[in-house]
Amino acid sequence: MARIAGVNIPTNKRVVIALQYIHGIGPALAQEICDKVGITAERRVNQLTDAEVLQIRETIDRDYIVEGDLRRETAVNVKRLMDLGCYRGLRHRRGLPVRGQRTHTNARTRKGPAKPIAGKKQAARK
Repeated sequence: MARIAGVNIPTNKRVVIALQYIHGIGPALAQEICDKVGITAERRVNQLTDAEVLQIRETIDRDYIVEGDLRRETAVNVKRLMDLGCYRGLRHRRGLPVRGQRTHTNARTRKGPAKPIAGKKQAARK
């Protein structure tokens, strides 16, 4: 099992797919990394030589922000918004959708499971 950027990537998958297991690398970046290193799309991780794995690891370390550094940078950006007290920061602080989505219905992912409101059913029956 190859270990790149602190993540064990699966050995039986194609390299382009396996690289996407690293936080911060999606389909486009994975293809770009393979092109830089010179690995074809059909190659699988278990077919890579140690030198090629090392070359991939060095390319990612040199050119991209991934895993812990990316998570840290994102957290710092959100914290900055919250400290500023801007609208987006307040939405983050309250755990509500940040990008203008409706909250009257939906938004369950951000708000969490529905909480019952006391006396709501009696009011509806009258």
